[in-house]
Amino acid sequence: MTQLRIGEAADLLGVSVDTVRRLVDSGAVDGGRTVGGQRHVDGVSLAAYLVEHADVPRGGSAPTRSARNRFTGLVTKVQVDGLVAQVELQAGPHRIVSLITAESVADLSLEPGMIATASVKATSVVVEVPAG
Repeated sequence: MTQLRIGEAADLLGVSVDTVRRLVDSGAVDGGRTVGGQRHVDGVSLAAYLVEHADVPRGGSAPTRSARNRFTGLVTKVQVDGLVAQVELQAGPHRIVSLITAESVADLSLEPGMIATASVKATSVVVEVPAG
């Protein structure tokens, strides 16, 4: 049985340590104390909680993220080919093309004409050439 420190569980959930304590105290997630008195969370129970609550909106119309490069625009093209999909988004003058799984397209119900946000946070290198 994997046991996580309460701070580790909070990081995985993206919540405060106090929130995890309340989840354990309410019985939503299994946990306990070590012989030394430190609180811990059962990893299997935490995983089940994450799966069960994965689709619960966290309030507001747009999620809060730490990524600085966010492009909100309209989906212009969705092309599914087997396990992968190509999604194009027009955000002002910017055309964003993303390769994601076909399952993600279905989960998000992506289709042309809907509003979506591309969040770019990566360690990739962009190659550019001068115009003309």
